Amino acid sequence: MSETLVVNEIYLSLQGESTFAGLPCVFVRLTACNLRCSYCDTAYAFTEGGKRSLPDILAEVQRLAVPYTTGIPGHRLPLVELTGGEPLLQPAALPLMAALCDAGFTVLIETSGALDIARVDPRVRRIMDLKCPSSGEVARNRWENLPHLRATDEIKFVIGTREDYTWAAEQITRHGLAQVCPLLFSWVQPLRPEQQHPALKLVPPGQTPITRLELVERIIADALPVRFQAQLHKIIWAPDQRGV
Repeated sequence: MSETLVVNEIYLSLQGESTFAGLPCVFVRLTACNLRCSYCDTAYAFTEGGKRSLPDILAEVQRLAVPYTTGIPGHRLPLVELTGGEPLLQPAALPLMAALCDAGFTVLIETSGALDIARVDPRVRRIMDLKCPSSGEVARNRWENLPHLRATDEIKFVIGTREDYTWAAEQITRHGLAQVCPLLFSWVQPLRPEQQHPALKLVPPGQTPITRLELVERIIADALPVRFQAQLHKIIWAPDQRGV
């Protein structure tokens, strides 16, 4: 493992999203992203970071995991998640994930859905976005990824407007996504002024914001087969706090 990765931060926290929400998790946040979603709250990871070798990263994860000697059936705690930025922009993310799996960790990757997921180790649980219209990046969805998804993966829709909701519901029906893997509807947490990075796309005109309550009520009224998720880390800590 002589490769290196540009890493923004590595830290131990709780998994704030996905079907694993609430479990201890070591996050490896990698630098760089090729998208500029309107609601991005980790724009600091676009450029901030430094090179670290794969053995160094693996050792840091192992160090943070030392207090955990037991897990839940089928899962070693803490979980390990590669996030970003966009982890798949860096080729060495692939051998790192394989090495983490070899070490016995349950490994997750958060990916935008704009890059090829086929080469990711099959032991890794892929949490893949399908970008909705309000992101400004809906045209970047890589639909060729859908046939590669397995029951252990998850699809996340980040919902900020009524148009996002309608679009997401249409994709679920059109592609039969409820039969593929768990589906997540994540409400957009409004950005604070200090989080408004100038490079982010604007929400396209003509869209109507949706409240968290309205989103939940529409999911129930339409009997959508999805899991509503709140971003737990933003409820527990300040929305712009890093390393959590």
